[in-house]
Amino acid sequence: MLKDLKAFLLRGNVVDLAIGVIIAGAFGAIVQSLVQDVITPLFLTPALKAAGADKIAELSWNGIAYGNFLSAVINFVIVGTVLFFIVKGMEKAQSLAKKQEAAEEAAAEVAGPTQEELLAEIRDLLKNK
Repeated sequence: MLKDLKAFLLRGNVVDLAIGVIIAGAFGAIVQSLVQDVITPLFLTPALKAAGADKIAELSWNGIAYGNFLSAVINFVIVGTVLFFIVKGMEKAQSLAKKQEAAEEAAAEVAGPTQEELLAEIRDLLKNK
């Protein structure tokens, strides 16, 4: 059962889907920060001043929060880097597993006759007696 679970989890489709979800979440944080911390302050304050709400504009202006945006970008780069190394490690593990399976198959072929072959040989010897 564990072997089946391992085979399921290491299939390309499952891993690709998981990576896509993680990257999408990190990229979504970048877009959200860009809108909330950079674009909105640029347009909100002048719009409030034009509407005659100078007092509200002064209270709402916190400046462009470029630090939050930069933090989201750095987080995205770190997540992407970690996922890259995880995928490379998985590829290496899969290639080693394939090599090991090939070696086991080669050893099984060299090991000698199968049970069916031995029984056929015994049958033939008994017929010849």
